[in-house]
Amino acid sequence: MRSALPKNAFVYLLIFVASIALFYSFFAAPDNAEDISLSQVARLVKEGRVADLSLTNDGIIRLTTFEGKRYISRKEPNLGFSETMINLGATPEQIANIDEFKVLRPSMWENWGIVLIQIVPLLLIGLFLVFMLRQAQSGNNQALSFGKSRARMFTGDRPASTFDDVAGADEAKQELQEVVEFLKDPERFTALGARIPKGLLLVGAPGTGKTLMARAVAGEAGVPFFSISGSEFVEMFVGVGASRVRDLFDQAKRNSPCIVFVDEIDAVGRQRGAGLGGSHDEREQTLNQILVEMDGFDTDTKVIVLAATNRPDILDPALLRPGRFDRRVIIDRPDRRGREAILGVHVRGKPLGPDVDIPTLAKQTPGFTGADIENLVNEAAILAARRNKKMINMEEFQEAVERLIAGPERRSRLISEKEKEIIAYHEAGHALVMLNLENADPVHKVSIVARGMMGGYTLSLPEDDQTLQSKAKFEDELAGLLGGRAAEEIRFGDITTGASNDLRQATRLARAMVTEYGMAESLGQRTFGQKEELIFLGREIAEQRDYSEEVATLIDREIKGLIDKAYERAMQILQAQRDKLDAIANLLVEKETIENEELLAIVKGEVKLASA
Repeated sequence: MRSALPKNAFVYLLIFVASIALFYSFFAAPDNAEDISLSQVARLVKEGRVADLSLTNDGIIRLTTFEGKRYISRKEPNLGFSETMINLGATPEQIANIDEFKVLRPSMWENWGIVLIQIVPLLLIGLFLVFMLRQAQSGNNQALSFGKSRARMFTGDRPASTFDDVAGADEAKQELQEVVEFLKDPERFTALGARIPKGLLLVGAPGTGKTLMARAVAGEAGVPFFSISGSEFVEMFVGVGASRVRDLFDQAKRNSPCIVFVDEIDAVGRQRGAGLGGSHDEREQTLNQILVEMDGFDTDTKVIVLAATNRPDILDPALLRPGRFDRRVIIDRPDRRGREAILGVHVRGKPLGPDVDIPTLAKQTPGFTGADIENLVNEAAILAARRNKKMINMEEFQEAVERLIAGPERRSRLISEKEKEIIAYHEAGHALVMLNLENADPVHKVSIVARGMMGGYTLSLPEDDQTLQSKAKFEDELAGLLGGRAAEEIRFGDITTGASNDLRQATRLARAMVTEYGMAESLGQRTFGQKEELIFLGREIAEQRDYSEEVATLIDREIKGLIDKAYERAMQILQAQRDKLDAIANLLVEKETIENEELLAIVKGEVKLASA
């Protein structure tokens, strides 16, 4: 390994010189002489009080009186000391009477000390500037090379992810597999007159695996892969983004065939003309350069552009047209089979207990993305380690699911017996109403142990993934949401703030039924209100009312009618089964958590109930 000593010799030399200067400044004899004028020096000479006087070549006069006092002065540059004193009234005899009069040359230490004190600060400033410049130029981030691309290049010989590491998105893998095959065997496609897609846009919710899919393409293709984030194009200097785009594609063309991956392309690909800075926005210049590079005059290149975003609605139309991004690959939230496959990937290599049931876990995690499932497995492993276990059991996975859905347990929270009973009846009301409704999701667990911001929770999970929701299901969901408030009123004759989140969800669901899904009989089959989005200011900051005040009154009336009807249904169920409500609530107070089997036993009458 080459020594770093020659490279840093200048730094060490400068430190040595600075040390000498500091030594001189600290350890030189202190000069406590009083500064006086030449006329005062002449007066002391005339009075015969000067015992010792020395004169240096640079005109510094140092004298000591018979009383031991020391003085310092400076003579005129063009006159000698004797001539100066005579001009001020002293006689040659008086000058000759000075006991010791000598002319001194400054010592080497004094000369070097003066030089060092004057030069070392300048050298230190210069060293600081050189050091900062070298730091800025270290790696690929050169301080004066703003226009250079910051893309990371990965070659085919590096270990990377493959399609075996990606699960739950078979259709997306098939779309991208064609790109990999074209890069490996382009003649098979060109023989039929096919051309490779210029760009592929990966679209999906956060955490669905867009970046992982891009890494898998890089690992499978075995060609150079350039990775950059959309935000890395934009700087405070105008024109830097466009310059970096040009440099990126120049590098890509020199290494073609290759793949360029732009993560979060919505940072620079937003619709033009929507910014606050007018049409000459820095983002727009960057986007214009991307458009030109992807489908300009120089199109005979084998550079494939992969881009990822979760906001395809705000991208510029010119970016999405064929010839630029030819394909839009949708990476959606995985279904149950997809979640099962993703769980299989993430539990690979982890010690699992014999009771771990992957299909059951996949069934209990509807709506989870790939990132959520990875976090679920990691949380389960952490819980097992916290409990000093050698394997991850189903208990840890169940706990991890509840932590991700509702938050961590807060058993240390202190509540009164009265509040505990109110929470128990509230959650029992939710559970009993949902268990008696045909379209409601099955209840898996009821607990009054605080989690996150909730005092208790009722965990209901669907049997299967559903893409279509019926009006009957929405009505049952509304009744289940209001079951907690109804139970409080039945048992205590009063209501609390515990139903605030339930009411918020119920109102939002009822409004969506009326204004978005056309499920209000009196308003007909239409939607109401258009969401406005200002791309640079935020999402849905206003709603455009495309209906009259009379229709607004009808909408409010329909929403109130849906909620009132659901509340009446919940009250009827709970009043008719008051003994079961009391039984579930009392069991909750006793055990704090009830599983699905115990709930079903109470509802089906398999448990003997105490008289109300």
